[in-house]
Amino acid sequence: MAYYNRGNAYGEQGKYQRAIADFDRAIALKPDYAEAYNNRGLAYANLGQYQRAIADYERAIALQPNLAVAYNNRGTACAYLSQYQRAIADFDRAIALQPDYAAAYNNRGNAYADLNQYQRAIADYDQAIAFKPDFAEAYYNLGNVYAKQGRYEGAIANYDRATALKPNYAKAYNNRGNAYYKQGQYERAIADYDQAISTKPDFAEAYNNRGRAYKLLGERAKAAADFRKVLELSKDAVLREKAEKELKGLE
Repeated sequence: MAYYNRGNAYGEQGKYQRAIADFDRAIALKPDYAEAYNNRGLAYANLGQYQRAIADYERAIALQPNLAVAYNNRGTACAYLSQYQRAIADFDRAIALQPDYAAAYNNRGNAYADLNQYQRAIADYDQAIAFKPDFAEAYYNLGNVYAKQGRYEGAIANYDRATALKPNYAKAYNNRGNAYYKQGQYERAIADYDQAISTKPDFAEAYNNRGRAYKLLGERAKAAADFRKVLELSKDAVLREKAEKELKGLE
């Protein structure tokens, strides 16, 4: 139990390799420790090692078939591997075992959204919020689906709720800025990009988005500065290419 508890503490601190080492010890001492397999799976998932995570979740489920959290976690890992139908089946099972499982509804909503099944996604996000009214991420995800449908007022309303519940939610500020941008409200968009950057100073995408808004307002120097910041911060090839193209257009 001591190794398990310390592994959990390391996981909460983002020290995933140390967490894994402790879960290894916990499992060696107690080979039927379903929760240790589950939490080691979480550590692997946080390292992007989804296949190893899935293997651990499967061991946890084999040991404890009614462990709803393991189905939810396996579904999340499957979704990261774009195995959306498999993910949905796991979220279904998690919800069947724990009908008020807000996170599983939210995660199933994400899988439906990735399959462009937006009405199903919205229904799941709504259910997640019904069970957990302070669920900022569910409001954020709901906003994203509304934005994908071009329903920008609805998107903004949900981003409003997300940021009210989680004032440091950089992605929600950025995406609300995008919704304002789509409406042609460039100054309001810039204010949100400012907030996203203030909250997360290395948020390259927000700099890129703010640069585009400045460009449309004729603020060429500010736009150029933002696109240069993208090149300084980002290693993402697609985002860098966009910023480089925008910079060339300002020369």
